[in-house]
Amino acid sequence: MIALSDIQQTKQRFGIIGNTPGLLRAVSRALQIAPTDLSVLITGESGTGKEFFPQIIHMNSHRKHGRYIAVNCGAIPEGTIDSELFGHEKGSFTGALADRKGYFEEADGGTIFLDEVGELPLTTQARLLRVLESGEFIKVGSSKVQKTNVRIVAATNVNMIKAISEGKFREDLFYRLNTVPIELPPLRDRSEDILLLFRKFSNDFAEKYRMPAIQLTDDAKNMLLTYRWPGNIRQLKNVTEQISIFETSREVSANIIKSYLPSYNIERLPVVSNNSENNKEGFLFGNEREMLYQIIFEMRKEINELKGIVDNLNTTGNEHGLKVYTPENNTTITHTTVPAVKTFHIDKESSEDVHDESEFEETSLSLEDAEKEMIRKSLERNNGKRKKTAEELKISERTLYRKIKEYNLE
Repeated sequence: MIALSDIQQTKQRFGIIGNTPGLLRAVSRALQIAPTDLSVLITGESGTGKEFFPQIIHMNSHRKHGRYIAVNCGAIPEGTIDSELFGHEKGSFTGALADRKGYFEEADGGTIFLDEVGELPLTTQARLLRVLESGEFIKVGSSKVQKTNVRIVAATNVNMIKAISEGKFREDLFYRLNTVPIELPPLRDRSEDILLLFRKFSNDFAEKYRMPAIQLTDDAKNMLLTYRWPGNIRQLKNVTEQISIFETSREVSANIIKSYLPSYNIERLPVVSNNSENNKEGFLFGNEREMLYQIIFEMRKEINELKGIVDNLNTTGNEHGLKVYTPENNTTITHTTVPAVKTFHIDKESSEDVHDESEFEETSLSLEDAEKEMIRKSLERNNGKRKKTAEELKISERTLYRKIKEYNLE
């Protein structure tokens, strides 16, 4: 059992603020497993301070004199991640002008922190699993097996169980990484720490910008405590800095705080994980449906306009000096007095595809078909890059993954 004095000393050393039981439990667990070589998986929402815990583990282990390397897996392009982690041989790919050591070779005898490990490609996950199982790896472009003695600490804000069920993360790798789990609570579950953190950040920025520290009124304190803080500690720090810079008065009220909190009335609502997730997905899907209805409406409008133009050509073409090509009269459209009308070539086969409005409504794409086609074309335009596709469609990546699986677009 770790003594409370050791926990407090560790918090002070690494600048960790708060006394919430969940936070103290996470620090205690990090100290307990530090002397071992067990793999650790740190989970928690973005902005909760996961990056401090690999350092706690490394600095309290027998590897503390070895190298500590932190790698943001989500920031490295998929095409180079294997080279970054495991190294490469000269000439193994375009641009490989010399041999290069990877992080696993450089950190031999030390610790590697794999942040955003849930973003690793499946091929890289297979390589990582081999390192965890046997300490072996192979450089890109090489056939020589190398050994490394590295302790792996990973972190993610992804729901790993869901990622496994969707085929985006290997189950065997998850259990290898998750030998010892450490979960960090979100800021909304650390209400007793919020004002402590605000005061700490306020004093830090007062010193940095050489101005008096921000003071909160009672209603401002209450607003900070009831806000949901979707960005967690990182968001609180950013808001504190903005207020410190832009507000001339050093006493801040609830109305001032509110102006720095986006979507206050929505974000402050209490959240239950499962239900809130469903509500969020439902909200996003509602936006998708509106977008698809708009696309179908525009398609229908364009077809009706085209139909009107064709009907007009067939009935009044002669009045405007126009002749419509058909197999029977073997004539061509000529353009004389109606410059806004473009030249058309209409034969029997294509004319059968022009229907009246009621026929179009019956045979138009269903909402699901239109959605599937829209996603497929967007994936093609973006060469299968799901992040870019999600941005183009203005939906979340999570929703896109679900739709790809639902419509079998893998």
